[in-house]
Amino acid sequence: MNSPLVIRPRAEDVEGQPILRPLPSAQCRSVGPFVFFDHMLETTYPAGKGMNIRQHPHIGLSTLTYLFSGQIQHKDSLGSDQVVEAGDVSWMTAGSAIAHVERTPSAQLERERRMHGLQVWLASPREQEQGPGHYSHHPAASLPVNDNLGVSIRMIAGHGFCLESPVPVLSPTLYAELQLQTATSLLIPTEHQERALYVLAGEAQLDGQPVELNTLVILPEGETTTLFAESDCHAVLIGGAPLDGPRRINWNFVASDPALIDEARRRWAAGDWPQVPGESERIELPPGKH
Repeated sequence: MNSPLVIRPRAEDVEGQPILRPLPSAQCRSVGPFVFFDHMLETTYPAGKGMNIRQHPHIGLSTLTYLFSGQIQHKDSLGSDQVVEAGDVSWMTAGSAIAHVERTPSAQLERERRMHGLQVWLASPREQEQGPGHYSHHPAASLPVNDNLGVSIRMIAGHGFCLESPVPVLSPTLYAELQLQTATSLLIPTEHQERALYVLAGEAQLDGQPVELNTLVILPEGETTTLFAESDCHAVLIGGAPLDGPRRINWNFVASDPALIDEARRRWAAGDWPQVPGESERIELPPGKH
């Protein structure tokens, strides 16, 4: 048994929302198609306040937002306008150019509320990096779940554990939410080449070794491993097939060819970009952001 690689996240702030970001890191640039992993920490917003991530661009990736509590309104330059509730999947494929807005719905601003969730980015395969944009919303009830002997597995995206999500992923993907009751265990198989575990709450062990909370644990390729819950445990498992070549990430842009990023930066700075209907505020291009 090889020792897993443990990645401790860095703390960031995105337009007032505190997050932990273990991916990308100098130790690991991607896990399967996943190139970005943001844990939106549980935050209580008072009445009249909320998350408000203004209009911003993307290329070459898909964003997936999954909430444990709270609501987000997603609006994009395709004309999508969707309230995303806890347990839903909000899936947006950027293609060659898309812009979107993420904020607390106005109806939710009337009272105090909590927000907690994850947003990940999945790099598009090279042949689809410059394809058309797409948005789809998948209600919680549409996601397959397996409950057995104190272990619950919900397939957020992709496939695994004999479950397959309806989310239209672009490459072999594993993204599962795990809930384990105290003293239960789960064998994590090798059906995906690259895999990583992130424990959100509870005490757990991997093959007898304690798992540090809020760290991304990269599992050794080709080896089965056992997750054991010392207390009620909440975690997610991500992975999939390796990327079809390295990716460059610059601000909100992901691409295999640096020229695509240079062109996207130029276009956003010049205002030559699809706009979100009804939105005028936007996040300006940070100078020299890498």
